[in-house]
Amino acid sequence: MPYYILLADDDAEFRGEFSDAFGEYGVIQAESGEKALKILEKPNEVDIVIMDVMMPGLKGTEALAKIKEKRPALPVIILTGHSSKDIAVEALKARADDYIEKPVNVEEIKEIIRDTLRKKGLGSHADSGDIEGKIARVKDLIRHNCDKKTTLEDASALVGLSPKYLSRVFAEKTGKSFIDFKVAEKIRYAQKLLKSGYNINQTSEKTGYENAESFIRAFKKERRVTPSIYKKNLEKKRGASGGRKSKRKKKRV
Repeated sequence: MPYYILLADDDAEFRGEFSDAFGEYGVIQAESGEKALKILEKPNEVDIVIMDVMMPGLKGTEALAKIKEKRPALPVIILTGHSSKDIAVEALKARADDYIEKPVNVEEIKEIIRDTLRKKGLGSHADSGDIEGKIARVKDLIRHNCDKKTTLEDASALVGLSPKYLSRVFAEKTGKSFIDFKVAEKIRYAQKLLKSGYNINQTSEKTGYENAESFIRAFKKERRVTPSIYKKNLEKKRGASGGRKSKRKKKRV
């Protein structure tokens, strides 16, 4: 299964040429920043976003900020036709992972994409032709969309299997039901958010739960502690680690 690029650019000719040149990737096209955001709002397989900075309506840097707010780990590369340091600085301040100036060099972009994916810790995708590949693709769908309500129907439509059959083979191959696997991935994602400083309400919203109470119940069932106790334990560990470092410094003085 290839990696998927979401290409947002208002130039239809450029989008077509890009898709032809990057045949080893799955390229999803969007003609505007607004369309790109709508694609990302639904369950999707997008691994990386490449977005032109100057588009009608929502500017690329504005769309970038909204993407990073919702999915901070999703790599975004900004395209600019302006040889302007100010635009590059603006993009990087909005947490772009990189930027590329037009006219583009295909091999240069491919290297930047490969490097960006490596930095994000994304390994090679499995071939999706056999059942193992289809299961791997469903797992990726779930992991990519921990902030959404991804359903069994979404997954079955993606890999061309009936929901009933997918449910059975998914459990056989992974040892977990589709729902249990999805919850486990959501809670794993929630742990990362809590470690990054998000509060419980924010984490609940970013993991797609209707309310904080539902999130707290799911977290406690999966991790055997509430999110608040988990955060307190993290703070204790950080405090203890800081104390040990201070003691070691005193000994060296």
